Amino acid sequence: MHRLRMIWFAAAVGCGLICFGDEAAPVAPSVVPLELIGNSYQATDSINIGNEQSPDALACLNGLTWPPSAFETKCTAADELRGDVTVRFPSPIDTGNPWNDSVAMEWYVARDEQQRPKRARAVVVVHESGSKMPVGRMFAHGFQHCGFHAFLIHLPHYGKRRENGKKPDDAFFFTAMRQGIADVRRARDAVACLPYVDDSSVSLQGTSLGGFVSATAASIDDGYDHVFITLAGGNLLSVIESGTKDAAKVRQRLQEAGITGEQLRSLVNQIEPTRVAHRLAPDRTWLYSGTFDTVVPMSSANALATSAKLDPSHHVKLLANHYSGIIYLPAIIDHMRNQIESVK
Repeated sequence: MHRLRMIWFAAAVGCGLICFGDEAAPVAPSVVPLELIGNSYQATDSINIGNEQSPDALACLNGLTWPPSAFETKCTAADELRGDVTVRFPSPIDTGNPWNDSVAMEWYVARDEQQRPKRARAVVVVHESGSKMPVGRMFAHGFQHCGFHAFLIHLPHYGKRRENGKKPDDAFFFTAMRQGIADVRRARDAVACLPYVDDSSVSLQGTSLGGFVSATAASIDDGYDHVFITLAGGNLLSVIESGTKDAAKVRQRLQEAGITGEQLRSLVNQIEPTRVAHRLAPDRTWLYSGTFDTVVPMSSANALATSAKLDPSHHVKLLANHYSGIIYLPAIIDHMRNQIESVK
């Protein structure tokens, strides 16, 4: 564990060196954009599943979507070391828990050379399963340093959505996953209405748990301009039943909650990425996998790549496991930056 923390620290330091283009802002103390704090902005759901020919995919989509509506996005003061601004918006899924149903995002504001907020493209970042979200925050900092606005969304019952710091009952795991998928899709429209955001380019990046959520959320429609899925894949049931370490912990928690057998298969099927991954735009989707990953094995990654019809050049295979892959973080973010900036 100590070695893993040192790898994370080294990667975080490396994030300050990953971007070399003109868009990269210098590392310097930043001034909080006070003009944003306390303001609200009107947003509208742009979700549109279009015409889906597959009955199975359509059934999956119908279980994940909601009637589009207008909603309000609010900017509040950020906690220390948690971005520049906290953005809140209502989840499209009402679980009856007001604390959890108010989505929170940490906004890492893109800045010019004078450290003033600037108009720039945006990336929504979906964190891993760890409650402190260290990898998600590394991605957010990295994208900000590349000159993009980065928004680290807190999944249901994480961070600011966890009432009194209490973890939810594991029986609600799949309810939270379904809500998280909807929240990530709505986040695109919440981000697009904010000042300084170039709404012509809003991308999505998710890692591990966040990667599974992102793969399904991005498949709902063509809302996100680029999709970057890291250390995740398809065949989620197989990952839960056979994966090691983090996956094994999920398996144990579900077993203790009494979710096994046919009930488990039914719940997993509701959020299975490969049911809808054919809807992803293969020319704007990239998958990053660890060849020695035993949490999300290569078979899971390949299943998603096949369903999404990804060209081999869009499936980046790293000589790493689920945790050591963090050493590639600077190169991965630089690769993502290049893809986003390649579209003028």
